Amino acid sequence: MPTNMETKRVSSKGEQVISQGFIAQYAAEATMRTPGVVGMGVSSVSLFKNALGYEHEGAGVKVEVEKSNNLLELTVYPRIYYGVVAPDVAWEIQLNVKRDVEKYTGLPVGAVNVHIVDVLPIPYPEPPESSDSAADTDEEDFMEEIDDA
Repeated sequence: MPTNMETKRVSSKGEQVISQGFIAQYAAEATMRTPGVVGMGVSSVSLFKNALGYEHEGAGVKVEVEKSNNLLELTVYPRIYYGVVAPDVAWEIQLNVKRDVEKYTGLPVGAVNVHIVDVLPIPYPEPPESSDSAADTDEEDFMEEIDDA
């Protein structure tokens, strides 16, 4: 019998039990592959499990199973880059998560909720520091070109 941490599926070939951590991991990976996503935030479930000393496989993802129709309800907590269109990123996350979870687990997804928890600046590479020795070399090269002319 599945616990609240597992999803049970019965077919003609027998029963399959899939842990919710396994499902959450697929959802987290699909979220991370979405352009504009920086990382995953921490859900209250993750915080609670970490406080109790348990490792939460799909950090930033909450998995629930609707008992009435046996559909998965997934909630993801992404962190996105500043400047991206948040509704567009959320829509892409929903599509990616639904597609991957259904494809790799065979379980129907009823809803994918997206709770954006943070917006972070895009990291720009720092300009190279100019050194006096590089400037001196450029000046020397320029002077040599003038002398040669």
